[in-house]
Amino acid sequence: MILKKISILNYKNIKECSLQLSDKLNCFIGHNGEGKTNFLDAVYYLSFCRSAYNSIDSQIIKHGEDFFVVEGTYESEAGDSIDIYAGMKRGTKKHFKRDKKEYKRLSQHIGLIPLVFISPSDDMIIAGGSEERRHLMDVVISQYDVEYIEALSNYNKLLKQRNSLLKQEAEPDAALMDILEAQMGAEGEKIYRKRNAFIEEFMPVFQEIYTAISGGKEKVSLSYVSHCQRGDLFTVIKQDRFKDRAVGYSLHGVHRDDLEMLLDGYQMKREGSQGQNKTYVLALKLAQFNFLKRTVSHTTPLLLLDDIFDKLDASRVEQIVKLVSGDSYGQIFITDTNKDNLDKILSAGKSEYKLFNVENGEINV
Repeated sequence: MILKKISILNYKNIKECSLQLSDKLNCFIGHNGEGKTNFLDAVYYLSFCRSAYNSIDSQIIKHGEDFFVVEGTYESEAGDSIDIYAGMKRGTKKHFKRDKKEYKRLSQHIGLIPLVFISPSDDMIIAGGSEERRHLMDVVISQYDVEYIEALSNYNKLLKQRNSLLKQEAEPDAALMDILEAQMGAEGEKIYRKRNAFIEEFMPVFQEIYTAISGGKEKVSLSYVSHCQRGDLFTVIKQDRFKDRAVGYSLHGVHRDDLEMLLDGYQMKREGSQGQNKTYVLALKLAQFNFLKRTVSHTTPLLLLDDIFDKLDASRVEQIVKLVSGDSYGQIFITDTNKDNLDKILSAGKSEYKLFNVENGEINV
C-alpha cells in the first residue's frame, strides 16, 4: 500500500498541510517539538482509527480549534485508488470513511492499510509493564485477524463486568460469576491460541533481523507466558475467585499475559545496554513489518521511523540503513533532527525520495 497524498487540518500542532508524497522514501527534518512525530501520528491514525499516543480523540484537536480532519489517498498493490477520511468535531463522535462511505464498525477498517511505527517510546516494550508487550502482539495480530479483534473486545468487556462484581460490597451471585468466567475462559483460549501461533512464527524472523543489525554479537530470544499454560482457563480463573474478591480485580487470565525477553539467556530488562535495548526493539518492529507483509493479503505495510538512530553505534546504524534501503521495504516515512543521518539513508539507496522541513507545525518541501 502506498500513501500518495495526505491533507491534515488541526491535528495536534499541525494547523494545515497538504502533501504529495514519494512512493518510496519521505524524510522529515526538524528540531524536537516542531511537529515531525505529530505528522507520523496522523498517518498512523488513518490506519488504526486512533492516535498512537492518545486514546482520547478530542485531545488530538489543535488548541483553540473545534475540529480535526485527516484525509489520505492510497494506491493498493493492484493499482486501485482508496480514499480514507477521519474527522471529528468537539462534542461529537468521530467519523471514519472509506471512499466517502462511513464504516459501521471501525474494526472493519483495521488491516486495510497495514503499518509499523517505530519510535523512541517503544523502549517501554522492554522497560514497561506487561501491557506494553501484550500491545506488541495485539497491534500485529489485529491487522490480519478480525476474529482476534472480536475475541479481544469480548474478553475485555467480560473482564470489566467481572471486576465490577468483585468490587461491590455484596457477595456476587455465584451463578452469574460462573457464566462470566466460562465466557472469559472461552474467549481467552481463542486469544491465547492466536498469540501463541503468532509468537512461534514471529520468533525466528525477529532473531534473524537482530543478528543482521548486531552483526551476530549477541543471541536473543522471545517466549510467550500465559495463565492458559496452566490448564483450562475457566478453571484457572474460577479457582482463585476468593483471592480476586479480596483484591477487587481479576488476577488470572490473558489480560496478564507477558513476553519474556532474553539477551544471551538473561533478562533483557536487567542486562541490556541502551544500544542493545534499542536494537532489540528495532528488530521486534522490523520483524512485525516482515510478518505483516507475508500475512496481510501480501500487502507491503507502511514503515514509520521516528528518530530511531539515537543511542546506536555507527555499525548498527549502517546495518539498519542497509535493511530499510533494500527492496524488501515499500514506502517509508522517517524523521530525524540530524540531517547527516538522513543523508546516510538517501546515499545508501537509489530510490526516489522527498525531503520535508518541519517547523512550528508547518511542513514544507
